[in-house]
Amino acid sequence: MSTLKDMHERAVLLVPEQVLLPDGVQAGLGVRVEQGVITDVEPVGQFATQNLPVISLPRRLLMPGFIDAHHHVTQTFGKSLVFGEPSEIFMRVWVPMEQYMDAEAIDVATRLAAWESLRGGFTTVADAGTRATVGMEIVADALTEVGVRCVLGAICNDLQGGKAVMTKAQVLDLAQHHLNRWNEHDLIHPSLAISIPEAASDEVLVAVTQLSREARVPFQTHLNEHLAAVERSLVASGLRPLQRLGRLGAIGPELLAAHATLLTPDEITLLRDSGAAVSYNPVASSWKGNAVAPALLLSELGVRLGLGTDGTRSDAFRLLDAAETAQRLAMTMSVGDSSSGGGWRWLDMGLRGGADAVGLSGKVGEIAPGAYADMLVVKLDVPEFVPSWDLEWELVRLANRDQIESVIVQGRLRLDRGKPVDWDGEALMERARTVSEHIVANAPIRRVDPFAGEHRAQWRLQRP
Repeated sequence: MSTLKDMHERAVLLVPEQVLLPDGVQAGLGVRVEQGVITDVEPVGQFATQNLPVISLPRRLLMPGFIDAHHHVTQTFGKSLVFGEPSEIFMRVWVPMEQYMDAEAIDVATRLAAWESLRGGFTTVADAGTRATVGMEIVADALTEVGVRCVLGAICNDLQGGKAVMTKAQVLDLAQHHLNRWNEHDLIHPSLAISIPEAASDEVLVAVTQLSREARVPFQTHLNEHLAAVERSLVASGLRPLQRLGRLGAIGPELLAAHATLLTPDEITLLRDSGAAVSYNPVASSWKGNAVAPALLLSELGVRLGLGTDGTRSDAFRLLDAAETAQRLAMTMSVGDSSSGGGWRWLDMGLRGGADAVGLSGKVGEIAPGAYADMLVVKLDVPEFVPSWDLEWELVRLANRDQIESVIVQGRLRLDRGKPVDWDGEALMERARTVSEHIVANAPIRRVDPFAGEHRAQWRLQRP
């Protein structure tokens, strides 16, 4: 009898109660998987003559794994250090922490982030690059061994604090090496990144964009996220960050713009006409942002959109809920649009939209012939889904990470009920506790907001 644990060894037929396809949920289908790829999706009866081992999944939904279109996999040690912090925490937390991290710390942090992502239903993440000084091989190896697919960005900044730290030639050598190194990897897909546009000179922005365009890989950057960054760009160049990219011709289908929360009408038009993609990161907006990206408007205008966590909380179902809720509160409630995307739109952004945004359209984010077998087995037999009238809306508003029984990447079972099947999760958590304590205690991190207990004590002192 075949099981999910050995499905990578031979061609198998998965027979769930329901399958989430691009056009919605369907019952009575079989999904054939061979060598890590989905080869057929047909009514079960069509496979009667193929003599395939059958893996029956009653009361289960088989759906694509989610795509996190914007992550920072080496920052997981600091995720709960930034609660309550004002917007530009990268200057006071992320940069000091990452620059202090050695090879062991990067390895452990990346493995922990990868496990969190898989537990939350993300089988693909787009990493915007690390500022750590260790080699990208450590990050890639950790991601591969845990089993998450990654669009891995290499940071190509040539400026720091307005001063040159690399030449254009050095940046392009680094970028080309990264593209060549990971071009044929099973789970690592190369990408180029510039942290924020102000971290690069005009000539490097243009060159890195052109190289990304020629290599057909995403060019990732944080764009129009915070008021402070927009104002710095205006002071330095007379242009907002997105306007500067447009003036330079450094914007096209290769662009994956993280956040894009502060957009003028002409910038929305520029995104639409250029074919650029946006990672809509609603949790980041609620935790540290100045605004919410106009995701529904962008979607209606045809701008390519995925959903991203920004490394905040790697839980795909809660991300769907946040995506819909943020639009409802910020945009649609005031105009009486109670549908607010109709439920399906947020699933689509988290799946096929995300796949398109990160450059893997047709390969991830859908259950279809030719796609990688990156899938989730979701338990339907839970009180939250009984009775079930509209499963797509229920996945957005009611589904829980605990319903994810199995996580499959490239046809291989990676997690069973949240736990790894071929490595020691308990040992990793113990290493993470030890290593992170050392890093956080010694890195020059500077917080502004006190921890919750200190905040409570200060509040009590201020009471009359």
